[in-house]
Amino acid sequence: MQDGVLLDAREEQAYRLLVGLSVARSAELAEVAELPQQEADEVLQRLQAKGLVAVHHADGPVFRPLPPDVALGTTLLRRQESLEAARKTVAALSEEFRASASRRDAHHLVEVIVGANALRERLRDLQESAREEILWFCRANPLAMQGADNTEEYGALSRGVRYRAIYERALLEQPGELDTIAEGVSWGEEARSLPTLPVRLAIVDRSTAVCPLVRDDELGIGEPTAAVIGRGQLLDALLALFESHWEQATPVKLHSDDKNDPEGLDDSERFLLSLLVAGVPDKSIASQLGISRRTVQRRLDRMMALAGVDTRTGLAFQAAKRNWI
Repeated sequence: MQDGVLLDAREEQAYRLLVGLSVARSAELAEVAELPQQEADEVLQRLQAKGLVAVHHADGPVFRPLPPDVALGTTLLRRQESLEAARKTVAALSEEFRASASRRDAHHLVEVIVGANALRERLRDLQESAREEILWFCRANPLAMQGADNTEEYGALSRGVRYRAIYERALLEQPGELDTIAEGVSWGEEARSLPTLPVRLAIVDRSTAVCPLVRDDELGIGEPTAAVIGRGQLLDALLALFESHWEQATPVKLHSDDKNDPEGLDDSERFLLSLLVAGVPDKSIASQLGISRRTVQRRLDRMMALAGVDTRTGLAFQAAKRNWI
């Protein structure tokens, strides 16, 4: 097989014709395929060598097609293993190159991206290449990508990439954002919230960070710019910043971690409670969940009764104590 091709065009055509005929002699295949007899013989020999054809000699050689998944499956598996080994080699060599280059030239540690489109494409590329974990600081009024536009997250989550996102409270109050966050959580995202976040930030596999350089009060001045930061002390500092805020943030949950949860909270109540503890006002909760403020209060009353308290502060305390959020 040359250039990685399992079957050349003539072999594929002959195999397809043989499948249609069920069984055939070489002369019959040559006639149907409109091939010289010698070429038909050679093609059948190659197909036989690849395990795609069986030959019987009862009354002269008669050829019968064999299942291709059995014949070619082992070859494909070996190629996949070879490609995975090659990918790991390239990744290791690339890491060595970056480490060496960063010692020689600080330019390799920080790359500056200019423009919303360029920033959006880099964020998408990084998510598509992620293998282990993606960390987010999600502030209100995103620079390059709205939450609903970030469809790469679902692909990464389906590959087993862990997502941890901290949302600024003001973002939770923007129309449609809760639906997007709920969708991400349903796919496996771990979401938390804080009143404010210091910067916008994305970190991929603890090896690359993207941090916009434009302050919020300068968003309308020129194109947005961002720094792409490689391994080094600056990245270590950003990782520590994320982890410290993650510890302080309030979880945004749709369901219980306990499959045998005896407390009787449904998913909508758990979500509502996490928004309340995050500091989202009743009006915004009602608007985002598509229910009335009275319904919000009624559900909170039910949870307070379940927790045995009569204030929201007490409910928040009991929610943390009982692992409701």
